[in-house]
Amino acid sequence: MNATTPLWTAEALARAALGKLQGAAAENVSGISIDTRTLSSGEAFFAIKGDRLDGHDFVEAALAKGAALAVVDEQSAKKFPADARLLIVGETLQAMRDVAAAARARSLAKIIAVTGSAGKTGTKEALKLALSPSGETHASSASFNNHWGVPLSLSRLSQDAKFGVFEIGMNHAGEITPLVKLVRPQVAIITTIEPVHLEYFSGIEAIADAKAEIFLGLEPGGAAVLNRDNSQFARLEAAAKAAGVSRIVGFGEDAKAEARLIEAGLQEDSSTVHAEILGEKLMFKLGAPGKHLVMNALAVLAAAKLAGADLAKAALALSQLVPPVGRGRRSALRLPGGEGLLIDESYNANPASMRAAIEVLSRAPVGKQGRKIAVLGDMLELGAEAALRHAELAQSLSAGKIDLVFCSGPLMHSLWEALPSGQRGGYAEDAGALEPQVVAALRGGDAVMVKGSNASGMGRIVKSLARKFGAPQPANVSV
Repeated sequence: MNATTPLWTAEALARAALGKLQGAAAENVSGISIDTRTLSSGEAFFAIKGDRLDGHDFVEAALAKGAALAVVDEQSAKKFPADARLLIVGETLQAMRDVAAAARARSLAKIIAVTGSAGKTGTKEALKLALSPSGETHASSASFNNHWGVPLSLSRLSQDAKFGVFEIGMNHAGEITPLVKLVRPQVAIITTIEPVHLEYFSGIEAIADAKAEIFLGLEPGGAAVLNRDNSQFARLEAAAKAAGVSRIVGFGEDAKAEARLIEAGLQEDSSTVHAEILGEKLMFKLGAPGKHLVMNALAVLAAAKLAGADLAKAALALSQLVPPVGRGRRSALRLPGGEGLLIDESYNANPASMRAAIEVLSRAPVGKQGRKIAVLGDMLELGAEAALRHAELAQSLSAGKIDLVFCSGPLMHSLWEALPSGQRGGYAEDAGALEPQVVAALRGGDAVMVKGSNASGMGRIVKSLARKFGAPQPANVSV
């Protein structure tokens, strides 16, 4: 957004939200917020009612912090002074959806939506990086991919943006449809289909069907970018055709893939890639390691070309890729006896992303006496297959020649039992109990990767390592 164009005027925001202004609201609104901790002066604060907190309890704090106005529901408006800077609406979450729809309606940007069982956030961030050299690019913050995150992200789309990238998640059937119909992308990416959220689905085919809902919101003439190497490609392709999608692009190593990997050189902290993207052959460097990131980069470049971006500039930009926090971000640790490496994968986990993280650890550099150490927490929402899916990781850990494995949580006990005795580093029922075992075990030269589902609390161990071994600085993971 340029300096002369506000994100919204107060009047335009009121029209979009179907609400009524009260008090001396600022003329212009610079942003949209639902959290007073991150709110900046001049933004509109939407008082969203969540499961635990009611945003209306923070309206006074938001206004005191300099919010242009607060968006409140009719019932709660009575609690505030008559001159308070308010936008009064019927219901605040619905008002945010209405604003999101208005932002999409006024936008001339090419919109790309991303879903999949793994790699959504990393692919979204790579798209933002790849598209930015070709024009102003807006992308979802963090992992704002649910019933409030998508409307919030879309409501922040400026009139000046040339590209918009939105992540769409789900763990139940029917969740993607209303979100993608709000976003209305011209390009939809499905990164992969894997056996995740099995607690809520009958099998991988049902997961594919739920992800295929993304086709229902594609704009006429839009394109679907699908993983041609995935077992569910044919099912997704059929679903796309049934939804009226005429342009289907496959990515992967398959000979029929239109975004095809020719060759990849996988290094400790980067990858070199030779690929053909929609008829154009190119070589580029990816500034973060991992075969899974190479594969998703094919989808990114295909989507960028479909959206009208400069392919050469997009590929060049990927050399600057740095994994998001909690999804492979690297830090140096000052360990007893020398420096070590921390790979933070603590944000979330499923079998596919766990295997990918183990593969990255297998290539990580270690010192002369250093070891490759995996610290793993429970993978959740796997239903009846949970024990099997955890135990199966032993094969990946063996193939990757991982020296020590620490396990946290009742589900990870299945892996612990499947490990050979020489590979067992330690086990505990929760991350808090495992933490001192990990801290005590590390020594100079070690590379340690921490991963688990968000609720397993593995981020606690990452923070503990950072405190114990000094404030870590990002290791060299880009050009």
